[in-house]
This record gives sequence, C-alpha cells and structure tokens, in this order.
Amino acid sequence: QVQLVESGGGLVQAGGSLRLSCAASGRTSRDVALGWFRQPPGKEREFVSTVSWSGGSTVYADSVKGRFTISREIASNTVYLQMNSLRPQDTAVYYCAAAKGLIATSKYEYDYWGQGTQVTVSS
Repeated sequence: QVQLVESGGGLVQAGGSLRLSCAASGRTSRDVALGWFRQPPGKEREFVSTVSWSGGSTVYADSVKGRFTISREIASNTVYLQMNSLRPQDTAVYYCAAAKGLIATSKYEYDYWGQGTQVTVSS
C-alpha cells in the first residue's frame, strides 16, 4: 500500500504561481513513479506530469510544458509540482498518484491516488 497526501492548492490570479506537494508513504520503492493528474469541472481526469523514482526522468502534458515543473525529493519521498504562468483553464482538482514502473502517463497505470487538492485560477 502507498499513501499519498497532497497540499498547496488554492486560489490564484491568472499569471500567478502555486506549488503543490505530495508526501508519499508506505511501500514506495525504486520502481514507483509518481505523477500529477487533474480533473477540471465536468471533465475527465487528465495527465499533467510524472517523474521517475530517481527524479531523472520526467514527462509533461503539452498543455503545461514550459510552465509546470515536477520534482522529487527522495529523502522525504515527496513530489512537487511548481506551477507558473497559471491560466483559468488550469482550474481543476489536482491529484497525486503512484504507479509501479519507471514512468507512467496513463491514469490506468496508477494504482494509488491522493484525495486531491483544488486549484482555482481567476481571470
């Protein structure tokens, strides 16, 4: 079992920044990738970014490339999502998730999910 707890969401104006954190505990190991997904109101959950256990491999959705940065702190088993130049269309509930494997971009590959944190970007 892997437990995930997100924090850092909130309300921000367009163009602003937020940093999300996700603390992982339980059976985390070298073959566990951590990722961020989001679910806008009335829409499907979508991939945002993922990072390998070592932090050496990352993948981003096209919609966030150049604006969001994912990072992983191995000592504390925490993954971060730095979100800059936020847009109203980034408004969503953001979820942290864990998957077995080096890297994973599909929500169907993820077995463990956090409770989600709301990000609202006003225009």
